[in-house]
Amino acid sequence: MSTSSTVDRAFRAALYATTDDALDAGASLLAGDPAADAELARRGEEFVSKAWQRGWQPADLVRIVRRELDDVHLRLVTGLIRAQAPHDRPRGPRWTAQLDALGDPGAAPAPRTDRFSRATAVLEVYRLLLRLPTLESLDGAAEAAGAAGPDGRDRRPESRMLGRIRALLAKAEATGFPEEAEALTAKAQELMARHSVDEALLAVRTHAATVPGACRIGVEAPYEQTKAVLLDAIADANHCRAVWNESLGFSTVVGFDADLEAVELLYTSLLVQAGTAMTKAEAAQKAGGRKRTKTFRQSFLAAYAHRVGARLAAAAEGRTSGLSDDLLPVLASRDVAVTERLDHLFPETTTTRLRGVSDVAGWEEGARAADDAQVEARRRLG
Repeated sequence: MSTSSTVDRAFRAALYATTDDALDAGASLLAGDPAADAELARRGEEFVSKAWQRGWQPADLVRIVRRELDDVHLRLVTGLIRAQAPHDRPRGPRWTAQLDALGDPGAAPAPRTDRFSRATAVLEVYRLLLRLPTLESLDGAAEAAGAAGPDGRDRRPESRMLGRIRALLAKAEATGFPEEAEALTAKAQELMARHSVDEALLAVRTHAATVPGACRIGVEAPYEQTKAVLLDAIADANHCRAVWNESLGFSTVVGFDADLEAVELLYTSLLVQAGTAMTKAEAAQKAGGRKRTKTFRQSFLAAYAHRVGARLAAAAEGRTSGLSDDLLPVLASRDVAVTERLDHLFPETTTTRLRGVSDVAGWEEGARAADDAQVEARRRLG
C-alpha cells in the first residue's frame, strides 16, 4: 500500500467526521505506517498554504489553535508554518514579524509520545485547519507600498521614537504608583502623536505612495466584549478603525503603519495596567468583606474602557487644534483613505450592546483606574 493511500484513507476516516471513533480510526492507520510521515507533513503544509489563501496569517493560526486545542497542537502548527514559509512568497514586514514571533523550534525539545497519540494530534490540527472560514484578505496594495524588501523584511530599522514609546509603556506597566503610570502613559501618548504626524509629513515630502494597512489583534476571553470596546477607542483616537470578530476572538484594525503600531502598543499596555488596577480593587473589595465576582470585573473593565475612550477622544480633538493649517488637509486625507479601506474590507458591519455591566462598585473602581491611567496630556503639535 502506498504512503499516499494511507494518508488518504486516514483523512477520509477522520477529517470529515466529528466522532472520536473516526479520529481513532484515522490515527490507527497513520500510526501503523511510519513511511507515511513525510507525506502527512507535506499535506499539512498544503493545509497551511490554503489557510493563507483564505485570508489567514501566521498569528491568526497560532491564536485559533491556542484557543481551540492544546500545547501539543500549538507545537505542531508552528512547525507546519515554519516548514511552509520557505516555499511561500514574500508577504511584507508584518508577516515576517509574525514568523519571527514563532520563536526558535529547538528552544524546547518536544515531549516524547507514542505514534498513535501524535497521529491523533496531527489529525486534530488538520481538521481545524480544514474547517477554517474565509477571512478578509489583508494582503495587497498596502503591502506593495510598504517598506518591505525582496525577502519581505522591513527595510527601515525601528525608529528611535518607537523605542522610547516602548520603554515608557514598559515602565508604566511595571510601576506600582498610579501617578507615575499616568505620567509615563501620557508621555508615550505624546510621542505617538508626534510620530504619527512625522510619518504623515514624511509621506507628503517624499511623495511616497502610502496606503492604509491592516492588522488583526487578539481580543481574548474573559471579558472580551469590554476589551474590544477599549481597542476600538484606542484605534479611533489614533486615526485607525477597528472591527471586532467575536466568534474568532480578534479585531481587525485598519490604519497607516505608524498608527497601527501605536494602537498595538497602547492596547497591550492599557490591558496590563487595567489588570493590575483591577487586582488591587478586588483586594480592597475583599478586605471590605465583599467577594470578588464576575460582574464586578466586567463592570470594572467596561468603565475603564468607557473612561479611557472619552479621554482619548478629547485628547485627539485637542491635538488637531494645535496643528498648522497646511497639515490638517494631510491628516484629513489619510482619515478618508482609512475609511475607504475599512469599507472595502468590511462592506457590512453590525453593532452590539455591551452586556453584563451591572456592578456599581466595579464601574466606579474601573472609572477611577482609568483616571489614574489618563492619557490626555500632550504638548501642542505643529
